[in-house]
Amino acid sequence: MLNEIYIHTKEQMDKSVEALKRDFSTLRTGKVTTNIVDHIKVDYYGTPTALNQVGNVIATDATTISITPWEKHMLSVIERAIQEANIGVNPNNDGSFIKLFFPPMTMDQRQEIVKQAKGMAEKAKIAIRNIRKDANDKVKKLEKDKAISEDESRKGHDEVQKITDNSVANVDSVLSSKEADILKV
Repeated sequence: MLNEIYIHTKEQMDKSVEALKRDFSTLRTGKVTTNIVDHIKVDYYGTPTALNQVGNVIATDATTISITPWEKHMLSVIERAIQEANIGVNPNNDGSFIKLFFPPMTMDQRQEIVKQAKGMAEKAKIAIRNIRKDANDKVKKLEKDKAISEDESRKGHDEVQKITDNSVANVDSVLSSKEADILKV
C-alpha cells in the first residue's frame, strides 16, 4: 500500500518537473528557438490551429525565425496572429514567407525573463508540495483505518518527504540551468 503511494507521488512530482521544463522552453534565451511561437494559433478555415501546422517554422540563425506557409493566402493570417500574440517583434512579410528578427536581448530583458522563470519554478514547487500533502493524507488515512501501524505511518511520511526533497532539488537544478542559459551573453 505504501509503495503504491510512493510510486504515484514520484510520478506526479516528475510530471510537475516535466511541465516546468515545457514552460521554460517558451522563454527566450540568448539564441532564438522556434518554441517562442509554439503557443501562437492561427485561424485556419475557422479552426484555431498551431502555427507549425500551417507551415514550416525554422530558426535560420541565432536571431531569426522564418515561417513559410504551405498555402500562400495564409501569409496575412499568420502575420496578424503573430502581431496579436505580442511576442516582442513585428513580422516581416516578403510575399512568400515571414521572417521574425529578434534583436539582441538587453540585460534588463534578461533579468525580467529570469524573474518569469523563477515564478514558473515557484509554481512547480507549489504543485509538488500539494502532491506531498495528498500523499501524506493517504498515509494518515491508512493509519486511521488501522491498515498500517504508527511506526509505518511515520516512515511513510519520511519517505514522502524524501521524494519531495528530491523533486524540489530537481526544480532548483532545472531553474539554475535555465537561469545560466538566459543570462549568458
